[in-house]
Amino acid sequence: MLDPKEKINVEDILKDLQYYEPKRRGWHWREPFHGDMGEFHYNEISKPLLKSEALPAARSFNGIDPQPMSVITTEIASGRFEDDIRRMRMAAWHGADHIMVIRTAGQSHFDGLIEGTPEGVGGVPITRKQVRATRKALDMIEEEVGRPINFHSYVSGVAGPDIAVMFAEEGVNGAHQDPQYNVLYRNINMIRSFVDAASAKKTMAWADMLQIDGAHNANATAMKGYKVMPELMVQHAINCKFSEMAGMKKENIALSTVPPTASPAPCLRIDLPYAVALRELFKDYKMRAQMNTKYIESCTREATVSHTLNLLISKLTSADIQSTITPDEGRNVPWHYNNIHAINTAKQALIGMDGLMDMVQLKEEGYLREKVRELKERAVLFLEEIIECGGYFKAVQSGFFVDSGEYPERNGDGIARKIDGGIASDSVYEREKDYFAPVCGFFGYNSVPSKYSHACQAIDGCTLCRHEKIKYIDELDEEDNVEKRMKDVKDDGTILPEVEWKKDGLVSVTLFFPEDEHISEAVALEAGKHMNLKDVEVIHKQRLHESEGTLVEIKGRVNFAIDKSNLKIPKPKKVMPDEFIKEFVKNNPVKVVAATVGEDEHSVGLRETIDIKHGGIEKYGIDCIYLGTSCPVEKLIDAAIETKAQVILASTIITHNDVHTKNMRKLNELCIEKGVRDKLILICGGTQVTDEIAKANGMDAGFGRGSKGHHVATFIVEKLQSKMEE
Repeated sequence: MLDPKEKINVEDILKDLQYYEPKRRGWHWREPFHGDMGEFHYNEISKPLLKSEALPAARSFNGIDPQPMSVITTEIASGRFEDDIRRMRMAAWHGADHIMVIRTAGQSHFDGLIEGTPEGVGGVPITRKQVRATRKALDMIEEEVGRPINFHSYVSGVAGPDIAVMFAEEGVNGAHQDPQYNVLYRNINMIRSFVDAASAKKTMAWADMLQIDGAHNANATAMKGYKVMPELMVQHAINCKFSEMAGMKKENIALSTVPPTASPAPCLRIDLPYAVALRELFKDYKMRAQMNTKYIESCTREATVSHTLNLLISKLTSADIQSTITPDEGRNVPWHYNNIHAINTAKQALIGMDGLMDMVQLKEEGYLREKVRELKERAVLFLEEIIECGGYFKAVQSGFFVDSGEYPERNGDGIARKIDGGIASDSVYEREKDYFAPVCGFFGYNSVPSKYSHACQAIDGCTLCRHEKIKYIDELDEEDNVEKRMKDVKDDGTILPEVEWKKDGLVSVTLFFPEDEHISEAVALEAGKHMNLKDVEVIHKQRLHESEGTLVEIKGRVNFAIDKSNLKIPKPKKVMPDEFIKEFVKNNPVKVVAATVGEDEHSVGLRETIDIKHGGIEKYGIDCIYLGTSCPVEKLIDAAIETKAQVILASTIITHNDVHTKNMRKLNELCIEKGVRDKLILICGGTQVTDEIAKANGMDAGFGRGSKGHHVATFIVEKLQSKMEE
């Protein structure tokens, strides 16, 4: 069992990996949870996790962490699986139970399995060692969080059947498998692709794997994704039916759906009818809702808003699986924390919309229903034309798919493939009548001798039945392998910031310049160099006004490492037991005057600190005199003198022009001037206040984000005890 207080040890995972067998096979759906969580009732949540990281706002709701019913995906593509494993653990704690590992660029054109653990480009090399190590890690992580985690990658490309078998052997739970993806987006020969797909799907069915299709790729590649919705539906239909014919259960077949537009287009008017039409036409299958990537630029805020609108579509219709895309997708820098941001965006939005369909209803007449019917009709007509022209292969050869027109409009820009062309053409051969494959999970004609009750009995069990028969190859490259990479970044007591790989030293910096975008980009690069960053690049540039200014974000590598042994780590503040504080206050009455000082109108944080209904210091019997907001510092001191209070609580949220530190200094100086400084305990709080800042500006203590009434009460009692002992 993993220890939450210790890092996951990848070296331990790699140890004796040749003997490891997956603990389970097959896809896992979330289990419904009936009941309340905290003080709230939920209609559509799943069983909670044993260990998790709640949303930031959960601190205001007693730390509750309700989990949506939808399986939540995180997509990982760092290139180094050993770093992905650490990211997976973080993702699982935040609520992801579908870990999708994107394979390295070009792997769909490899005609066999890769062995070992080389570093990937644009993804991770999908190899037996990588898959087995990842599944072993996930087996441990799912025990830690208390929920099965689905592991997923791609079964497509020229080596699709080989990969399907390896996935079935190694306990992979789901995979992309769509022969049209090979044909349209990878130019693999269409006959070869469909023959391979039939074999791969049969093996996936044996392992009870979930299949997700690849039709969503048209949204990413079509010039106008919002025009090709009918042909997307046809692609879904072809793959769903083909999967059934290959032996897959309907409940293990999922459509990969993507809302085809994004704001500033009127996206709900386009995306919602499409989502409704899909779910009505394909009601017997599962829906995997993926967030839109086509329109993502380099602004993470814009991407997050688009993703939230996509989540609204999911909630208004359905999503058995809610995929997440990192908001930095447009930057091509899929960093650790943005995986987590994407998961939290999905969890926060779906939980926030819990019970939505109990309150609203999609209209049964008018624009929505008319558009849904129109999309269905166009899709059916498209499929009929494919049949009339001689079938799918001839339709592809004629360029029917992926253009910029809404069927039947065509602009001559479809992707055309030749039936006898493409990668691996002329590589399909008819089996002989006596063909015999002594293995399970096998598709097609297989002449099994009658003396065997099942095919692999002839060889005393195949690798699907007897895991120990698998030929495990560790590493083939002495330099490009996980052990070498881990040795290069071995722990030596130093710490560097990281966002992608261990000790990569990468940081991002947000800058604003009152110049046009060209000058701002150039000066941002120079600024990064002056900050002693190496390999400085601009990852986001946004003109806020043609002449008034530009926002620029840069990334670069730091030129230092921090020695952990030299760190001065502040000890966590101890909190006294409630009963002890109450007893002390009962015997030693405490009076406090409190206000938000200066011209600051904020009150929520201070009220939570003092009010009994928020668990503030009043619950201990402390007498609190609240003077409100925008209180002059002198008035606060005078009130303390008049009421004979021992403590002043000053709240200061506004920090513009360092007004928070100025008010602290003024409070201290006026107390000295009035001759009461030694009689009063001065405490300041605010979102940007720290204990160090407060003490440096004359306060006795400072309390920042996350501080509660019991922290403040504990300090007051400790300080009063100290004064009594003097």
